[in-house]
Amino acid sequence: MSSTATVSRREAGQPGRRYGFRGVARMEWIKLRSMRSTWWSLGVAAVAMIGLSILVLSIASSHWATTSPADRAAFDPTENGYTGMAVAQLAMAVLGVLAVTGEYSSGMIRNTFAAAPRRGLVIAAKAAVVGALTLVTGEIFAFATFGIGQRLLAAPVPHASLGQPGVLRAVVLAGAYLALIALIGAGLGTLARRSAAAIAVLAGVIFVLPLITLALPETTQHAVQKFLPEVIAENSLTAVKAVPYSLSAWAGLAVLAGYAAVLLGAGAWLTARRDA
Repeated sequence: MSSTATVSRREAGQPGRRYGFRGVARMEWIKLRSMRSTWWSLGVAAVAMIGLSILVLSIASSHWATTSPADRAAFDPTENGYTGMAVAQLAMAVLGVLAVTGEYSSGMIRNTFAAAPRRGLVIAAKAAVVGALTLVTGEIFAFATFGIGQRLLAAPVPHASLGQPGVLRAVVLAGAYLALIALIGAGLGTLARRSAAAIAVLAGVIFVLPLITLALPETTQHAVQKFLPEVIAENSLTAVKAVPYSLSAWAGLAVLAGYAAVLLGAGAWLTARRDA
């Protein structure tokens, strides 16, 4: 991060210089790629998705002969291959959080705002850079996971192909889901400005809140759970049978995009009104 701090100070020291979106986005990309946490997060996401896909589908293939007829009928080679999403989504969320809070913890955010005083523009550039990186890498991970996983399923175990109904949609949405979770993390990071607080909230929403809703009456459970990221992800990844009482795959994607937009918008509004 020291090199990017030097860049920011040098650029901030040029009087009268104004940055548009393109220039600010370029600075944000330099900062994001210089953070070791970015590459650690992407590495964890890749290993979790591909590694757990290999493990889960290998087990399914080796135990197929003893699998019950009901389990065989419910087997979804696409969704089962994305078991690692449970870990990958948290890694991507952490990437989004640290893309924002890392500057606050190091104090470099002051240099950023000195170089680009339009704080809303800075937040928009951060979101664009984080979203672009995680969407591209998320789709690479999603297609790689699908391709490797399906090669492990030998007959008579059913396997999926991209030409089958719902499969391509599930694979594409797997990558998009990771990008949206990263943007939600960036939004929470902008609001909280503290890594631990933002990550704790994210982990609670993704993993703990679905468990809390189990204590609610069944009708309330169904009404609440369909708007939770974990349930949206589960329904987006299935290509055999939709999750009961859930939003459609595309409606769920729109809800997640709405969460990210609201959090980033609120974060930009607060950032413009409080000290760095």
